[in-house]
Order: sequence, then C-alpha cells, then structure tokens
Amino acid sequence: MTRTSVFAAALLALPTLICAAQNQDKLVHLNQIQVIGTHNSYNTGFAPSEEIYFKATYPKGFSGIDYHHQSLPDQLSAGVRQLELDIVQDPKGGRFSHPAIVELTKEKGLPADPDFDPNHEFDKPGFKVIHLGDLNQRSSCARFVTCLTEIRTWSKAHPKHVPLFILVEDKQGKISQMPTAVTAEPWTAETWNALDAEILSVFHKNEIITPDSVRGKYPTLEAAVLAGKWPTLARSRGKIVFLLYNKKSASPYLAGHEGLHGRLLFTNAEPGQPEAAFVERDNGKPEVIDDLVRKGYLVRTRSDFNTVAGRTNDTTRRDALLQSGAQMISTDFPVSEPAPWTGYTVGLPGGVPARCNPVNAPAGCVDTKLEPGVTGKLPSPTHHPE
Repeated sequence: MTRTSVFAAALLALPTLICAAQNQDKLVHLNQIQVIGTHNSYNTGFAPSEEIYFKATYPKGFSGIDYHHQSLPDQLSAGVRQLELDIVQDPKGGRFSHPAIVELTKEKGLPADPDFDPNHEFDKPGFKVIHLGDLNQRSSCARFVTCLTEIRTWSKAHPKHVPLFILVEDKQGKISQMPTAVTAEPWTAETWNALDAEILSVFHKNEIITPDSVRGKYPTLEAAVLAGKWPTLARSRGKIVFLLYNKKSASPYLAGHEGLHGRLLFTNAEPGQPEAAFVERDNGKPEVIDDLVRKGYLVRTRSDFNTVAGRTNDTTRRDALLQSGAQMISTDFPVSEPAPWTGYTVGLPGGVPARCNPVNAPAGCVDTKLEPGVTGKLPSPTHHPE
C-alpha cells in the first residue's frame, strides 16, 4: 500500500472514529481520563549570559531549574493537557519590569542578552507570570491575560480536545533566593476577585467547568464529587478547568464564597472539606493516589523533581505513576521536550494526549477515541538504574 493510499484510508476511517468517540463521551467523565502536564509551563529558561551568572552565583540551585518549555500553544499541540502558571499581582504595573540579573550580567562583563521585555509587557497593569523574581523571569507569556488568551485561541482552534487543566499558583512575598530581590505583594480579597475577573475577561463562563456546575443540587461540592458528578466528556470537551495550587490560599479565596459558590477555581483541598474536589499529591505514593481517585477526587502529581530523573534517566517514579489513577502527571520533560542529558521524557503509551484512566475508567473505554486522530511522540524507554 502506498503512502497516499494509507493516508486516504485514514481519512475515510476518521468519521467512524469520531462517531465512536461521541458515543464513548456520554459514558466517560472528566475524572476518568489521564493526561500529561508540565511544571512551570511558562518558563523559557535563562538567556546565555544570565545562565552563566546564575550558575556561578547559585551553583547548587542551578541544576534544579535547568529546564525550559516551548510556548503554551506549542505544548498543547504536542499533547500536553495540563499547564501550570505562577502569578504575582501587579495592579499598577512595573513592579517586575527591571530584573536585577540583567544589570548583574553587565557588571560581570558578560555579553548582552536579548532584550528581557521588548514589548514592555511587565510595565502594564495586571497579574504577571514569573518563576524567580529578579533572577529567572523570562516567560513565554509575561502577563496572565496573555497566557489565558493563548490558551483560549488554541482551544477554539481545537474544539474537540479533552478538558484542559490550568493550575494556578499565586506567589506572595519572597519569590527568589536573591536577598535584595523585589518581593511580591500580598494578596487581598480584592486580588482574588481580580483574579476571577481577569479569567472572565478572556473566557466566557460557559467555557469553564466551575465548582458550581459540578456541585449542582448537592449540598456540597465534595458530596457531588463523591457521587460521581464530574461532567462527562460530552459536556466538557473544549472546556477549561482552573485549579488553585496553594493550599494556604484556599481560605482567602473561599472568603465570602463558602463552598466555592460563585468562584471559578477549584481549591487544593483535603478530603472531608466541603469544597474538596481537587487534591494535590505532588510526592504522593501511587496507592494513596489510587484511593483518592476511586473516591472521585481529581489528583495532580509530579513524575520528576529538580531535573534529577532527567539527568539519571530513572523512570521508576514515572512508570509507577503512569499505572496510577492520577488524572494529571506533571513533568519538566514532556515528549516534545526531552531532557538534554539522557533523552528522558514523560508521555502516555501510544503517544496519545489523553488516555482512559488506569484505575477508574469505565469498561470498554478506548484511548484513541478520547481525541481521535491526535497522536504525538512516544515516551522514552523504561530505565531503572541500579
């Protein structure tokens, strides 16, 4: 069979696959899939002279943050379905416009790096997306609203995607190991309201899966989740789920919105709390994760930390988590961005962007029906060093 005939056959089969997917969508709920996410998804790493300076000044810290990512749309196109954005508030604009590392590299006589912010995005009011203040601030989208716009634009161009999970981490106070670094302002009730408002300046509410929509007529969000009331894929394709990472931020976000009534983000809660629906278990053991998933919670975990697995090519934790029920497995090295030292990557079998959850997917669920016709690269081979 020629390449042309193979392609033609694939095109002819696609409508059948889509029809089968539509039938499956009525049975599979959004908590019954598994996807790969990226950690600090916005981070584009260091410019050359910044890297030289940071490595010389903070040698112990450099290896742990020596990773970088493609743009958010490119990650989504490569199969990533969970993104993480770290944000600071900057209502007046300009607070983070002049990172110290730019001048520090000049003082060391290092070559000039590309302009940190050629379009003066950091001068504009609104939430900013930052890793380490003054030291590691290069982001693929400097403003939160820009990141959101990029995600929505991609989503509208690919309306049949499984729900995208957007993890939001608020940063306050000291956000860098540099003693004189600019600190992030504390968040107030107005800040949390502004966060929701900025999200709604980009997304329509019906494009978001909200706590209210999941709770329905149940007395609490947790009661609905334990009763299996996450929406089906038929009701959630093309939509976004926003998750608040910091546990300590749940209380101020809940203030005036008991049980997350009227809010957009699901907070990182513990089982037994009325708003419990999403649970972070970054270091979680597979058996603990599986128990939470069977009960109905959404779980995010991490397959690697501080580039260690990327340097050693140790896939032990990765492989264990891929057998777990964690709906979101985050990595610094998705299949489109292999670790430069070993080629280590994290991805789903078959290169699919989403698969039926190994723990709680309904019988008969087929991975290739979740996003028909969409495949990417395969993860790196299993390797368990002695």
